[in-house]
Amino acid sequence: MKLGIVGLPNVGKSTLFNAITKAHAEAANYPFCTIDPNIGVVNVPDKRLDFLEKLYNSKKKVHASVEFLDIAGLVKGASQGEGLGNKFLSHIREAAAIVHTVRCFESKDVTHVMGVVDPLRDIEIIDTELILADIESVSKKLERLEKTVRLNDKKILVERELAIKVKTHLDAGNPARTLELSDDEKIILKAFFLITAKPVLYVCNIAESDLPAMENKYAKVVKEKSEKENALAISVCAKIEAELSELSESDQKTFLKDLGLECPGLNRLIRAGYDLLGLATFLTVGEDEVRAWTIKKGILSPQAAGVIHSDFERGFIRAEVMSFDDLFRFGSVKAVKEAGLLRSEGKEYLVEDGDIIEDSTQVE
Repeated sequence: MKLGIVGLPNVGKSTLFNAITKAHAEAANYPFCTIDPNIGVVNVPDKRLDFLEKLYNSKKKVHASVEFLDIAGLVKGASQGEGLGNKFLSHIREAAAIVHTVRCFESKDVTHVMGVVDPLRDIEIIDTELILADIESVSKKLERLEKTVRLNDKKILVERELAIKVKTHLDAGNPARTLELSDDEKIILKAFFLITAKPVLYVCNIAESDLPAMENKYAKVVKEKSEKENALAISVCAKIEAELSELSESDQKTFLKDLGLECPGLNRLIRAGYDLLGLATFLTVGEDEVRAWTIKKGILSPQAAGVIHSDFERGFIRAEVMSFDDLFRFGSVKAVKEAGLLRSEGKEYLVEDGDIIEDSTQVE
């Protein structure tokens, strides 16, 4: 999972990036502090692995991971190259989803590139630049299609029709992700590589005084907007997350308790990213290692096996499967088996989040 963190300059992107990756990317109070994207790989927090490591006495514990790209602040005119905009836009195309960081706090100490705090205006500025970039991409694609449409190729005609439909939607100021499409059209659209077709998670950067409610007047309007466009929105305080990242695990727990919070913002951000992209986790166990694997929800067992190794998908026959919840509840594989909850699943089984697949997976 690769997430691109975007937003206007000075909204807290690099501070948030530092907090969740502990990478110490430069965070300064002036525009374009970030030019090339900072990249950080973060383990996905998963307490299930701790339990399994002890139960199986495993030599190694391997978390699933998320890659974050801290992309430089965009400004009005980015699609035309303002503020090195074209370079920044190319970085966004690499991400599976966009983490749109929005400033939702007042501060005399941190300048705002537009002078005053207005999250909806800020979102519109970014959206407009991304839409303009997509209009340019679709226009070029249409030009190419028009040159070959005389061949009367059905595939070309379908693509041309979709390109016209998408461009009309973009020209009206709407991101591609809000366009209603058939399943077939969605598949074709992927080949367009549009930025605004990517799912979006709005991160409302709030003040410490807004904790633990995680709410203020600015965050409220962002969340209302996200609901209208089928996006997601969460609130974090980047400043607090940065402080948390410097503490030991035990001190983090104490600090979180004092703040009235259950978990760091990183946990909620990653979970929201999984929900946004329709992802799930299955687990493999054994004495050598316990490991978490990220998959798309609703995939079949051979496809899940292919995430481990392509040979496993090609030769898959069946696998021994149990749910983590059952193993945690009964305390041992033997007890799960005696309860009739250790299953032998074949090629048509849909892997679920929290499934444990033992090393005894059978392949041809």
